[in-house]
Amino acid sequence: MALMNRQVVLRRRPDGLVVPDDTELVTVPSPEPADGEALVRITYVGVDAAARTWLDDQPGYLPPVQLGEVVRAAGIGEIVSSRCDAYAVGDVVTMLAGFTDYTIVRDDLFCTPVTGMDVVDHPAVLSVYGPTGATAYFGMHDVGRPEAGQTVVVSAAAGATGSIAGQIARIAGARVVGIAGGPDKCRAVVEDFGFDACIDYREGDLDAALKAHCPRGVDVYFDNVGGEILDAVLGRLAANARVVLCGVISSYLTGEHPGPANYVNLLARTASMQGFNALNEWHRFDEAFAALRQWDADGLLVHRETVYEGLESCVDALNGIFTGANLGKMMVKISEPT
Repeated sequence: MALMNRQVVLRRRPDGLVVPDDTELVTVPSPEPADGEALVRITYVGVDAAARTWLDDQPGYLPPVQLGEVVRAAGIGEIVSSRCDAYAVGDVVTMLAGFTDYTIVRDDLFCTPVTGMDVVDHPAVLSVYGPTGATAYFGMHDVGRPEAGQTVVVSAAAGATGSIAGQIARIAGARVVGIAGGPDKCRAVVEDFGFDACIDYREGDLDAALKAHCPRGVDVYFDNVGGEILDAVLGRLAANARVVLCGVISSYLTGEHPGPANYVNLLARTASMQGFNALNEWHRFDEAFAALRQWDADGLLVHRETVYEGLESCVDALNGIFTGANLGKMMVKISEPT
């Protein structure tokens, strides 16, 4: 009997949060792998803020999802049928798949076998040993370059990338201050992820809080948010500071990206502000994962996941990124790993 494949497909472009009429859960026959292809049963999909931008009809580092196509997301799963020499049945792989039960993969940069783990922890791979962990590593290690004794600030510090990036800075000997929304997240940033302090941007004066927690200024800012928070941190830069542009979650729903007034401080402080894309460092992912695994083995790295159950909850999980529902990596469990 042919396998059936449930998929969440895009029906119209969202305006703000994704509402029921924007997507549809459909059931179609599972695809059959051709020569050079393999079929993957998805176990978990990771849900990132960037997935919302792919639903807009705007160019980016990946093309937008077209109407009628599966909503794109990173995932992990197991090979169940293969006509590709690179994959055997039972292999665990990560891939750029989507909200779907099954997907086709090929031997290319969008699919990577999971190696180096005696027992594969599927949620941990999506949290740390995939694009999320690589993004935190390359952004902080290559662009931020924190040094012992410096002050590092990370926004969206309770999220998947921010929580790992801040811990990398802490491992380098820096003093790390997070910015997050709400007392529960701020508590987790300090108690779970080991930051030195965390500012609740929803409470009080952000400028005053930054001044209190960063009296000598900010040497490295890892920005996942943009908007007013980016502007506030730019106002507290230390000399020769580095600003790492990783995400702009504050404006993904609106598409409006107001320019920061305090960018002039880059000149006054001889500071730099640089964007990056971890996919450009694909050839170095082994380096990133080796470092992350070593820190994990040494007890220096903590990761958390917020897990929704079932393919039908994928859209709720995506919206939850923007309503603050996640601590650590947001993901959806699609099927049980073997």
